[in-house]
Amino acid sequence: MNNNSHPNDVIVSGIHLELTPSLKQFVLEKSERLFRHEERIVRLRVELECDPKQAVDKRFTAKGHIIIHGPDMNASVEADECHKAVALLIDKLDRMLRRRSRYFKVKRRLVPGDQPAVAALSKAG
Repeated sequence: MNNNSHPNDVIVSGIHLELTPSLKQFVLEKSERLFRHEERIVRLRVELECDPKQAVDKRFTAKGHIIIHGPDMNASVEADECHKAVALLIDKLDRMLRRRSRYFKVKRRLVPGDQPAVAALSKAG
């Protein structure tokens, strides 16, 4: 598990793209939001790909893979700039984590066989 004493495990790789230190730092800064919202993330892998043969608006692809306790999460986005693709990817992964968190909270509240509102209505009628 991620404790505050341990650094977050983020793997950044480039496919047909030279990763500059500023680009790596940008990915690390953006990914901090994910670790702040969900402490059970084991590892985050970000792959940045540049395909010059694609159309200009889909030239850069950012793929994210979150290894977390439970089912892993994958996302992919395409954009015309690499930084924009990273920002969109982090937004998408954050939405997925929030949806997963809400799902588990609702699932925790619903206990099988425990429906007091239905029992009260049936006794009143």
